[in-house]
Amino acid sequence: MINLKNVTLRRGTKVLLDQTSVTLNPGEKVGLVGRNGAGKSTLFALFNGTLHEDGGDFDMPKAWRMAQVAQNMPETDQPASEFVLEGDTRLAELRQRLVAAEESGDGMEMAHVYTDLADAGDHDALPRAEALILGLGFRVDELNNPVNSFSGGWRMRLQLARALMCPSDILLLDEPTNHLDLDALVWLEAWLQRYAGTMIVISHDREFLDAVTNVTLHIDHAKLTRYGGNYSAFEILRAQQMELQQASFAKQQDKIAHLQKFINRFKAQASKAKQAQSRVKALERMEKVAPLLAEAEFTFGFKEPNNLPNPMLAISDASFGYIVDEEPKAILQGVSKSVLAGQRIGILGANGQGKSTLVKTIARTMPLLAGTLTEGKGLNIGYFAQQELDVLHPQDNPLEHMIRLAKELGPNSGEPSREQDFRNYLGTFNFSGDMVKQAVGTMSGGEKARLVLAMIVWQRPNLLLLDEPTNHLDLATREALSMALNEFEGTVMLVSHDRALLRAVCDEFWMVGRGKVEPFDGDLDDYQRYLLDESKRLREEAKNSARDAASSASAVPAAVAVAAPVAAPVVAAPAPAAQAALSTAEQRKLDAQRRQQLAAQTRPLKKELEQNEQRMGVIEQEKTALEAQLSNPLPPTEIAEAGRRLKALTDEVASLEERWLELTALLEAAA
Repeated sequence: MINLKNVTLRRGTKVLLDQTSVTLNPGEKVGLVGRNGAGKSTLFALFNGTLHEDGGDFDMPKAWRMAQVAQNMPETDQPASEFVLEGDTRLAELRQRLVAAEESGDGMEMAHVYTDLADAGDHDALPRAEALILGLGFRVDELNNPVNSFSGGWRMRLQLARALMCPSDILLLDEPTNHLDLDALVWLEAWLQRYAGTMIVISHDREFLDAVTNVTLHIDHAKLTRYGGNYSAFEILRAQQMELQQASFAKQQDKIAHLQKFINRFKAQASKAKQAQSRVKALERMEKVAPLLAEAEFTFGFKEPNNLPNPMLAISDASFGYIVDEEPKAILQGVSKSVLAGQRIGILGANGQGKSTLVKTIARTMPLLAGTLTEGKGLNIGYFAQQELDVLHPQDNPLEHMIRLAKELGPNSGEPSREQDFRNYLGTFNFSGDMVKQAVGTMSGGEKARLVLAMIVWQRPNLLLLDEPTNHLDLATREALSMALNEFEGTVMLVSHDRALLRAVCDEFWMVGRGKVEPFDGDLDDYQRYLLDESKRLREEAKNSARDAASSASAVPAAVAVAAPVAAPVVAAPAPAAQAALSTAEQRKLDAQRRQQLAAQTRPLKKELEQNEQRMGVIEQEKTALEAQLSNPLPPTEIAEAGRRLKALTDEVASLEERWLELTALLEAAA
């Protein structure tokens, strides 16, 4: 087990943990939560050995193997599957030992290594690595692409797959969902639920934590508190504790009353639709944890829009996509949709299907390829890009961003635009003091996201286009965003892998996929089931395609190989007109000649196939005998010899099976 006893941790002069004690048991799945800067990453550094306690005692079993996601961007031209396979450090170590033993002729060592390789799963290591890569959203045809050929987000997925490939007793995951879309996230949850070791995960995704954890560690005021249960259970327990602290609770009554007001309003308006009921459940959760939400240091709200055009947008027979080498490349076609005032639309779809393309085109950052997109009079869009730097300038500070925004909007903004006004406004988004002069490029992801939100709120939009707005937001800021969106009186179009946000905000869903944008009638639970079914279907398709490709490849040489063994001259079949004039006796003679030619062509193939099958039968018998022999005590030299022989037989079987497939294909082609 892991024990912290009166542990003190510092970063510089700041005390992050002050004489705190906690115990984690083997096999527990632990969610580590707390505000940004509370010390979560520092505690991770203690767990992985890169930082040592400043006081107290920290103890973790020395024999435990640890796996964690490397934070550096991999720079290598290795094939993706090979890169992930190398994550299995146990196999890599055993293979090196085998090479050394073979070079030195150490029979005893070779015998041990062969046994260890079998125990470590050497026989199916590559398929396991490929399954991880495919589960995280890659295509079959990308398995052997160089790592460097992928973008940064996809390379970080490969780092995650590499960590999952590593056999481990403890798995450390720091924001593993940041680079994942919803389909890969659902797959990862299922994988982690089957993980047998101890897991500690930092995440700001409430539903992910609920799905994969059964213990919650909360860092607050330099103390570490253990709660039995997942994140939702922790919230309820903590809210109950806070409710008991009447002095603290009394100060929060105004905020709780405000929260309760909009909960009641939206619950009263909700229809019986599945999506709306999901939203009601999310609001009911907020009722239970109102004291906890009221404690949050950061809250904000969207200003009332100046006007609400209806419809906001009218899309007719539109095509969305890219311009490549001056040629349009459509991803979505024939899209006809209306966006009305007050709608809350969640946009669903697998990675690469066109969600961001749809949002970017509506946000006017990409051209419409065909059809029409009519904007309502007075439409004012607030756009949160998936990559914050699409709308931010790294060298500029928050104050300069606000000044530039005011100049772009001009007097039409109707907002105070003195420097002190901007400073006061940025302070409400936690940019206080010198932070307003800090270059954006040096800020954390969460700070950049808050600046984008501040710029959007200032513009008084009536249509919000949000593309993965929570990627770098902590749980408290996500809750603040959820509350702000619920009170927003305009229209929301939201792309997110944060299911808690989708449930709390959206009343309807659009499905983007297979070149279309269609309404999705179910709720997020239905969508998760759809994703798992779709993933299974795509895997089956990939297997069938690979099988068909292999059959085609073996059929190509068949025409040449079938003709090669022919000894008798080829008798051409007569033309149809001449054939009609042939007598019955002549026709029988020609048929007999063709049968003889076919028999001559296929006889050597059939003979080789028969020999192949006989040899495989002999090998299987010998392998069975060797495996029985190895199960008994033997001298080292005999164990090594048996191990070498078993490996040689296994390799021969693989070669014979490959030839068997070729011979079968040749015989089918000849027939």
